[in-house]
Amino acid sequence: MKTSHAPSPTTTNDLKLAYVVMIFAPLFFSTNIIFGRMTITEVAPFTLAFLRWGFCAVVLSPFIFKALEQSLHLIRQRPFMLLVLGFLGMWISGAGTYYSLQYTTATNGTLIYTTSPLMIILIERLIFGRLIRWREMAGILIAFGGVAIIVFQGRLSVLLSGSVNIGDVGFLIAALSWAGYSILFRNKRLASLPIMALFGLICASGTILLFPFALWEWLSGGRMPQTTSAWQGIAGIVIFSSLLAFSGFQYGLRALGASITGIFMYLMPAYGIVLAVLLLGEQIHAYHLAGIMLVLGGVCFATIPGFRRAKA
Repeated sequence: MKTSHAPSPTTTNDLKLAYVVMIFAPLFFSTNIIFGRMTITEVAPFTLAFLRWGFCAVVLSPFIFKALEQSLHLIRQRPFMLLVLGFLGMWISGAGTYYSLQYTTATNGTLIYTTSPLMIILIERLIFGRLIRWREMAGILIAFGGVAIIVFQGRLSVLLSGSVNIGDVGFLIAALSWAGYSILFRNKRLASLPIMALFGLICASGTILLFPFALWEWLSGGRMPQTTSAWQGIAGIVIFSSLLAFSGFQYGLRALGASITGIFMYLMPAYGIVLAVLLLGEQIHAYHLAGIMLVLGGVCFATIPGFRRAKA
């Protein structure tokens, strides 16, 4: 008599929940650029990033205190690493993103930011000597061809004139910074601390680095949150774009593994562009469609395992 190996109801329900969570996690991540575009007209960029990560640090502080001994040990042993993570993930990828949204659209920002996985491959090549396979290199070239189409609006005259939108360049820098953050975040030296406590410490680190610049914006008469809509935008960034997005992503990693979770994250450009059209009234042009196909196609081709050979 054969023993049944069917998953228990609890396991099945957990997997179903994980898939549902991972459908929404990319949506939550994509709201950062949307809320940022809506709020940046009322709040200065460094102030917006400072409030975002400051509130996140406060909310995550119970996780830090729960692992207080490990947290203090990491602070004493790796203070520079925590500061670098805060600088890459919260200063450049945070305030830099909001600064760039003053000059470019959420649609452009979403598509350019999608190249971050390719930046990881390039950084690992430059720093760690990682071998780049031909499929990865082809995907990188295809995707950055799509970025060029977006940046130069699909027109040769814009390319020849040398006029580049500073916001688009800012998003390229933010994508590169996020790639560096992602690589450093996986460092084995940080593995001793529970993930939410570690994220809380990084949020606190970013908040500390952002404070002088937010203070400068306030002293120089920069835009401060004074309206209900401004605080609603900040609340959306903190709750949806930060806490729910990150916790949902971590839940997916634990339940489904990195490969499946990573595939779900390719929904971000679709979510971001749809939200930009519906909520911000942005228009999709022909060069956006060409850029979408090249950027998303190149990223998938370079990063999805077995993309060329589907396996049952």
